Amino acid sequence: MRYEIILYWSEADQAFVAEVPELPGCMADGETYQAALDAVQTVMREWIETAVELGRDVPRPKGRLLFA
Repeated sequence: MRYEIILYWSEADQAFVAEVPELPGCMADGETYQAALDAVQTVMREWIETAVELGRDVPRPKGRLLFA
């Protein structure tokens, strides 16, 4: 998948958070940077599968986003 992923440390959650801005609500967390990345890749696949099942549009990856 070619969607941009933003990874950052969340002090409030005491975890690394991975967000996919092009897929609304698509995010995951983990105790490590790699754990958050692995988790969000699973969530991305599930997000897309669910959208397809519901007949919703799946955004095409835009690559690097200017606002990120």
